[in-house]
Amino acid sequence: MDLSAFIEKYGALLAQGTVDTTVMVLASTLGAYVIGIVLGTLLTVVAPDGLRPNRVAYSVIGWLVNMARSLPFIILLLFLIPVTRAVVGTTLGVPAAVFPLIVSAAPFVARMVESSEAEVDRGLIEAATSMGASTWEIILKVYLREGLPSLLRGLPIVIITILGYTAMAGTVGAGGLGDIAIRYGYQRYQDDVMIATVIILVIMVQVIQTLCNLLVRGCDKRMRS
Repeated sequence: MDLSAFIEKYGALLAQGTVDTTVMVLASTLGAYVIGIVLGTLLTVVAPDGLRPNRVAYSVIGWLVNMARSLPFIILLLFLIPVTRAVVGTTLGVPAAVFPLIVSAAPFVARMVESSEAEVDRGLIEAATSMGASTWEIILKVYLREGLPSLLRGLPIVIITILGYTAMAGTVGAGGLGDIAIRYGYQRYQDDVMIATVIILVIMVQVIQTLCNLLVRGCDKRMRS
């Protein structure tokens, strides 16, 4: 099959798969960062050397984060099927994939946030405290502001990891390029479709990495000025 015939036959399918994958990745990344920043900052605040030390809270939250991180995504995806059905109303399609993707990625983001905030100069925190800054002000103006470049450097890792997870989610009918690769490339032995999905995924990874690099450079310049 020549290229024009292939595009005519599978172009719309691959285009829709690319859109579905992009939606899953963006929605999941946003959700994972919202939850991950909250959890990571909470871990920083209640850590033994944090602003509000609380060993019990730190241990419990840390244990939950580690437990979620230890589960392979495909196992977590299957384990969450009843919860996904209760939350989303279905276990098929893009909406059903976003929920387990967030649950899987958020703990990873939380640890990354905790690590980024741990790198913040303690002198800045002490200075803010001595000036009467509240806990919320220190979190927003010191921890998150100073840790932003580090968080942005981890952004492509998170996005590309989620992109890989979307391919695995295709095994249970989540849609997207992973679903196309499974149904056409694996089950029907159509190597041309499999190769096309791989090429699209590679291009998406390169675009993500390039855009994130530009974002980090722009952020670093603003932080230094």
